[in-house]
Amino acid sequence: MNQELESHFDEFDKLPVIRRKLLPWWIKTFCWIFMILAICALSSILMSFFISNVNISLYGFSSNTALSPIGMFIVAIMVFKGFAAYSLWFERANAISIGKIDAVLGVVICIVSMFILPFVTSGGHFALRLEIILLIPYYRKLDKIEYEWDNLESL
Repeated sequence: MNQELESHFDEFDKLPVIRRKLLPWWIKTFCWIFMILAICALSSILMSFFISNVNISLYGFSSNTALSPIGMFIVAIMVFKGFAAYSLWFERANAISIGKIDAVLGVVICIVSMFILPFVTSGGHFALRLEIILLIPYYRKLDKIEYEWDNLESL
């Protein structure tokens, strides 16, 4: 009868590591900005029924109404960015994958707006999209923390 007693209190000695701690301050800040932006984007659809001119813009694309094809495209991108931010902030298991898709999609849209949009619009002027300056480090940081994120237990 020499059995070791197994303690169920050992689990309390292990403090859980929160995935959010892996994110740098600037990604945490942008998480809040894009979660709020997603709510505003969805609100712009509702506002379009009452106000004839609701200006929205993202990554070089702009529209005077959220109900146009370009407006719906902008709203969809804003909502997806908000979803990526929500996933990161609330430590979802697939948040890194969603964030990386968000970053790649953002870079592709910026490149399209810089190099293709000037040829198909009447303005025809080149605009350097500075969002790429943050999208590339965002992707790299998510790539760097992906292994640790996937191997941590969330609260």
